[in-house]
Amino acid sequence: MKVKSRVQLRKNAKIKMLKDLESAFGEEMAELENKTLEKVTLDEYSLILVEGRPLLFEIEGHLFPTVRGALEMGLQKRLVVVDKGAIRFVSNGADIMAPGIVEADPEIKEGDFVIVVEETYRKPLAIGKALMEGQQMVDADSGKAIKSIAHVGDKIWNFEL
Repeated sequence: MKVKSRVQLRKNAKIKMLKDLESAFGEEMAELENKTLEKVTLDEYSLILVEGRPLLFEIEGHLFPTVRGALEMGLQKRLVVVDKGAIRFVSNGADIMAPGIVEADPEIKEGDFVIVVEETYRKPLAIGKALMEGQQMVDADSGKAIKSIAHVGDKIWNFEL
């Protein structure tokens, strides 16, 4: 991943970004207010580094936590829970199939970005884009429910400057 630019966010840009994130994820995002945020533009994505760590990324014009960001911030919204059998596949970047989903945030709409977590410890495994609504994911017997975008161990997870 080639870095095209790296700039520290200005205060007004940071405030607007934090308001958007707080409306989506709640108060957990408020802790970012006193941290140093930098925007790193790469070939495919723009990453937001929080104190030098890639905790957020910009995708399709939206800011969303990376897998590492979801893990470190302990986010509890837009979660999709998968069973033990799906962990190996999801961790390797596979799309998430409806039969492996045991629980999903009912507020998820088709096209939303979601955090995929495992059932036992609720640790984030991947970030994906919902291909159906939250309740449909749980009810469906077949089909792809989430398109995987980022996962544990991928290039965003391992990103370092």
